[in-house]
Amino acid sequence: MWVGVSALLLFRLWFSAVLPMTGDEAYFVLWGEHPAGGYYDHPPMVGWWLAALLAVSRAEWVLRLPALVLPLILAGGAWWLVRPHGAGRARAAAWLVLLAPADVWNVLITTDTPVILLTMLSALAYVAAQRRPSLLWYAAAGALLGLAFLGKYFAALPGIAYLAHVLFARRDAGRWAGFAVLLLAALPAPIYNLWWNSGHCWTNILFNFVNRHDAAGLSWQNPLLYLASLAYLATPWLLLALWRHRGEVRQAVGGSIEANSAFWLAALPFGLFAALSLVKSVGLHWLVSFVPFLAVLAAIALPLAALGRLVKGSAGFAGLHMASILIVSMLPMQAWDKTRLYDSIVLTVRADELLAKLQPYAATYTFAMDSYSSAATLAYHAQRPFAVFGEGSFHARQDDFNTDWRAQDGGNVLILRKTEPQEADYAPYFRQIELRDFELRGARFYLVLGQGFGYDVYHERVLRKIRERFYRIPAWLPQRGCAFYERYFSEGR
Repeated sequence: MWVGVSALLLFRLWFSAVLPMTGDEAYFVLWGEHPAGGYYDHPPMVGWWLAALLAVSRAEWVLRLPALVLPLILAGGAWWLVRPHGAGRARAAAWLVLLAPADVWNVLITTDTPVILLTMLSALAYVAAQRRPSLLWYAAAGALLGLAFLGKYFAALPGIAYLAHVLFARRDAGRWAGFAVLLLAALPAPIYNLWWNSGHCWTNILFNFVNRHDAAGLSWQNPLLYLASLAYLATPWLLLALWRHRGEVRQAVGGSIEANSAFWLAALPFGLFAALSLVKSVGLHWLVSFVPFLAVLAAIALPLAALGRLVKGSAGFAGLHMASILIVSMLPMQAWDKTRLYDSIVLTVRADELLAKLQPYAATYTFAMDSYSSAATLAYHAQRPFAVFGEGSFHARQDDFNTDWRAQDGGNVLILRKTEPQEADYAPYFRQIELRDFELRGARFYLVLGQGFGYDVYHERVLRKIRERFYRIPAWLPQRGCAFYERYFSEGR
């Protein structure tokens, strides 16, 4: 067993060291470089974690340490949950978690990392509170759930699962007192987040509940994509085994604290995501927090022979992932030069060479891009700001607060692009512009060299559109402050 664990850990350590920092990760590292009470897209937990890790090192594998060790903690949690049902079943639960696809290849440090960890820890405390009734364990479950909420809002789903569990599945005398303590312990985190939002344009609320849902609508494709995502993350054979042995699963859920809790912690979130998929695409990463509870349920309910087959199937699938990643890592970068992603690959993998091309302009130009992901990637490697020029998208708008375009008035701005720019798109914002391009590793990049930036024009043509599109704060929300309005629209909202 320990040989297998060591091999998997070594693979993940290698992968975390050689995988270039992705755009989203670089964006969150920028959060860590500027510790704050919150950020545009999500609550601040991953930014706080990265601030602590940046004090140690900027090496990718160090910044990814929480994600690197996360599967071990999840597997340990699954083992602990199943241990009362036998050592063999507990080992099977741990292996099913360790060998789950996401726990093989996912070494990324993102907002999901703290949510996944804290959701599992909260569930462990919740089960501990049922095994040996204790209000302290309920308080721990609530506090951990609150901390998970400070990672991402969908951490509220385990809280809803706890409520449903108390309402529909539990009959013990102390359940409501325990849930009340859990709720009280969880509340400080969302209260803090609401307080922070009231002083920061309600950005988390606008991003999560307003701005990102313009394209929502009925679609037959999204439910199929959701089912495929769930089947991939949980593995088809585990889901099929749970269905084939549904009688044993039903019996385990009815007779075991651990199986009963795991069932509700998996079934309710997955059920809500299924309903949401009718009108919106459900992200693969949203599901990862709840997949370990399916492994726990299987380990408790299924026959030992079936569990052995599941572990072997998952081990083979994990080996396929590892071999595929190793093969891809050995391919020359030019193997991707016919794909539309090639320029992004070059920007990420050869960021140092790309930055060397920009060095002659570093002293006299503010650097910018039209994409938050690319801007964050280059800012991470250059250790200097890269602004987002233009309206951008509803994603990752932290630059609205990081860059003060008033300070650029009359100055020079270099805008790096991966697609050919049109002079007419930039001429209104500068006294003079020059377009240049260069090739790097077979990818072509374009420069817009703008001299004499006109803030007034940018304010009217870009910032006003940003306000109308991304900062439509409902009048009924109490507002203590909004830096975007205070900076650019002092007349108010």
